[in-house]
Amino acid sequence: MLALVAYVDGGSLGNPGPAGIGVIIDGANSGTIRIAKPIGRQDNNVAEYLALLEALQCAVALKARKLHVYSDSEVVVRQMQGEYTCRSPRLYSLNWICRKLARSLHFSISHIHREHNAEANRLASSAVRKRLVLKPTR
Repeated sequence: MLALVAYVDGGSLGNPGPAGIGVIIDGANSGTIRIAKPIGRQDNNVAEYLALLEALQCAVALKARKLHVYSDSEVVVRQMQGEYTCRSPRLYSLNWICRKLARSLHFSISHIHREHNAEANRLASSAVRKRLVLKPTR
């Protein structure tokens, strides 16, 4: 059974604006998994949650037993730990979905400083740039 470690980040250009997620998952049998995905127009907190959701879905798909997530989003980490409440209906829904998926794993999450999450941040930024390039011109 797999024990995975994930580094997640989400970001947007503007709040809301074009957004992307970056996820790095270590511990998979196939090696390190890197995900950079544009997610449309979102605010920064939604992007952070969607990055976490991507890591959780990937862990479940890989049939992982355990997942520890590192995120530089204090809001997401504290809400997932139950220290902060979700006032936004959108964040509440994402938090609920993430908590439901997390219950199928031995799940834990920790806050890290942005400089220790540079690769996930780079992936999220590259996803935003991909989205901007793919945008149709008139």
